[in-house]
Amino acid sequence: MTDKNTSSFRPDLFAIEARKASGKKGLPPVHLWNPEFCGDIDMHIKRDGSWDYMGSSISRPAMVKLFSSILRHDDDGKYYLVTPVEKVGIRVDDAPFVAVELRVVGKGRDQILHFRTNVDDELIMDSAHPLRIEFSESGEPSPYVLVRDRLEALICRSVYYELAEMVEEIDGKYGVWSSGQFFAMEAAE
Repeated sequence: MTDKNTSSFRPDLFAIEARKASGKKGLPPVHLWNPEFCGDIDMHIKRDGSWDYMGSSISRPAMVKLFSSILRHDDDGKYYLVTPVEKVGIRVDDAPFVAVELRVVGKGRDQILHFRTNVDDELIMDSAHPLRIEFSESGEPSPYVLVRDRLEALICRSVYYELAEMVEEIDGKYGVWSSGQFFAMEAAE
């Protein structure tokens, strides 16, 4: 999977560039950066949200958070790590993040659902961060919430069960309320 262009890829140097680009306030503006594509690297985000490089787990949470801050999902459907000077492709099994925690404020139509991801991104389910559910051929649900810029979090099973306990029926559709909006928990027609 590694291009000959990236045989000299050094994650430590890439991380230094990413850290410089990220700065201290908020996420870096990866959507504004258009560096030359340098090829694919053997970095992989598994369905459980864990990251590895060349088959070895990236065990430092700070490194995973740093790389996640420069992750981009482009219109071509591929995932890239991007700095102002470099763009490399990586593999993602499903979604790059996992929603691991749910906090509910309020009840019913007035409730607000707050999620935290495995890399400590926090978001509120609303029109900018909608719920989406895919169903496998066996009927198994895979629920997702949009984190940012085409980057989704797979909602872990325990959090999905918490959502399922809040399901209401509205006009024959089953779903949950957040931020004054009803989010269906059924397959799209």
